[in-house]
Amino acid sequence: MESHLEKQNRDVLQKYLKEMISTLPKENCWGFPEDQYQYQGFWFTPPFLQGALSAQQQFQAQPTDIILCSSPRTGTAWLKSLTFAAITRTSYNDSTTPLLSKLPHDVVPFMEFDHAQFSTNRHLGIPLLATHLPYSFLPRSIIDSGCKIIYICRDPKDTFVSLYHFIARHCKSQNAQPIQLDEAFELFYEGVSPYGPYWDHVLGYWKASLEHPDKLMFLKYEELVEDTVLYLKKTAEFMGYPFSSEEQQQGVPENIVQLCSFDNLSGLEVNKTGRHCRGQGNWEMENNIFFRKGKVGDWKNYLTTEMAQRLDQRTLQKLSGSGLSL
Repeated sequence: MESHLEKQNRDVLQKYLKEMISTLPKENCWGFPEDQYQYQGFWFTPPFLQGALSAQQQFQAQPTDIILCSSPRTGTAWLKSLTFAAITRTSYNDSTTPLLSKLPHDVVPFMEFDHAQFSTNRHLGIPLLATHLPYSFLPRSIIDSGCKIIYICRDPKDTFVSLYHFIARHCKSQNAQPIQLDEAFELFYEGVSPYGPYWDHVLGYWKASLEHPDKLMFLKYEELVEDTVLYLKKTAEFMGYPFSSEEQQQGVPENIVQLCSFDNLSGLEVNKTGRHCRGQGNWEMENNIFFRKGKVGDWKNYLTTEMAQRLDQRTLQKLSGSGLSL
């Protein structure tokens, strides 16, 4: 339990952070009821920024931790499910895994909101924690501890379309008016999006993966879709939970892939009717908002040829010289 002094210190820190955030550049955009604030080159909503800065001050990583990192709408829930199922495969079976009764975001907590809950998971032998933070924002202890980091990214066109629909659905659930797709496109293109600019987010992790390939695994959503079993095996090995030859003969990786498939997860009752962030005001949302299509190339149904070309050009320009292509 938190002591009186710890609570006092936490309250003082939160008050200081709120005051500091109020002095930052801000934009009212994307139809959010709250302004977005720019801090050290990236855009955040106040609760996430406050949570991020709080985690920077308080989170103490351990060498055995595994941090799942991503920009929003790039495969976060899927990566959480696959890694959780792989790590806990000897503790649970297909009928007892918490993934059947909880949203993946409630099974693997976000550092910005739930790093206190994480210590409980650690005691249970589940060292997974997730974040949308850019690499440069990660608490120092994550880098210093040498714990493992897994990053997933996605084609910016699909990322944008998925992000737009996610935010539009969330706005409607709050009785707010979503903005038009073309207006959202210009914001995303200019880098004004949650945790954006998107390209800067990706590049931070890409460069770190080149410097520390033993500590940071860089995944692409499209490759994971194309050969999920192969990348699950690679990910399990990277995390230190490799599949034995016996497990592979028994089809354990294939079973996990099936359990964590989009069709299976999106069809579960908890993910159709449950709620996430209960009691957190504007941030409480229906679980089904996290499951849209999970398809590669869905942007073709929403973006004009000109929009797609502009985004591709921006991607080429931003990633130029990095050795990365999206």
